[in-house]
Amino acid sequence: MMGLWKYSILVFLGGCSYGVVSTFVKLAYREGFIVSEVTGSQYFCGAVMLWMVAAFVPKIKLSAKQWMLLLISGMPMGLTGIFYNQSLGYINASLAIILLLQFIWISLCLRYVLDNNIPSRKNVIAIGVILFGSVLASGVLKSGISFSWIGILWGLSAALSFATFIYVSGLSSIPVHPIYKSAIMTSGATIVVFVLMPPTFLFNGVLAKGLISYGIFTGLFGSVIPPILFNIGMPKVRSLGNILSASELPMAVFMSTLVLRETVNVLQWIGILLILVGIAYPNLEKSRLPSS
Repeated sequence: MMGLWKYSILVFLGGCSYGVVSTFVKLAYREGFIVSEVTGSQYFCGAVMLWMVAAFVPKIKLSAKQWMLLLISGMPMGLTGIFYNQSLGYINASLAIILLLQFIWISLCLRYVLDNNIPSRKNVIAIGVILFGSVLASGVLKSGISFSWIGILWGLSAALSFATFIYVSGLSSIPVHPIYKSAIMTSGATIVVFVLMPPTFLFNGVLAKGLISYGIFTGLFGSVIPPILFNIGMPKVRSLGNILSASELPMAVFMSTLVLRETVNVLQWIGILLILVGIAYPNLEKSRLPSS
């Protein structure tokens, strides 16, 4: 059972890594870079870094069909970045991140519909605690909400695409090294981002003006580390993966405090504590983990 704890930690850290990205995205926006530049450079740099590492890992010969399946399975990751960044143009960041956190229950619905997997009572309770904690931790109660149906739709679309990516990461039908698999999946994410947001940043000189630094950092924490950790851990922890991934929000709050010097009030710290309690709760009875 201790081995399962190690996989749980990997998925938890993958969620934390996503939480780091939002800080670098905010810094990039402060420097004047636009959504298409920040999003495109993230996935482009992530794909480049992954392929550099993948050159040193064992590989198997994949068929054209397997390549296509892995490329397509990475596309929800790219769509998540696009949808979430689009939502920020219409609604407050506090509301956007709450909408993104809806991927937790959406993931359970996907597993129920596609795998006929009925969520355990512990998972349902944990999700309720996490979602309540996310409302407090996001700071939406102190900042107010700017409602926009378009923004809400973009936010929920991000949650659906991220839930799809979480689900796909738990599939292990193709026996390929996690880093090699992540490189192909991130390439699929890059393709969909470039199709929907043409990569003009590659030719207009903004990379040399500082965008490359943000691309490397957001690519590392958003397109390199999470896919690798998810591809290793998700097939083992299964339905707990969506709960463990909720670590994204606490890390986002921590980073905003340390780097952006944003004020975090008592309610937000209580919310973070509730999220961490919700994440830990299903793990309290370790013997239930394989069948959750």
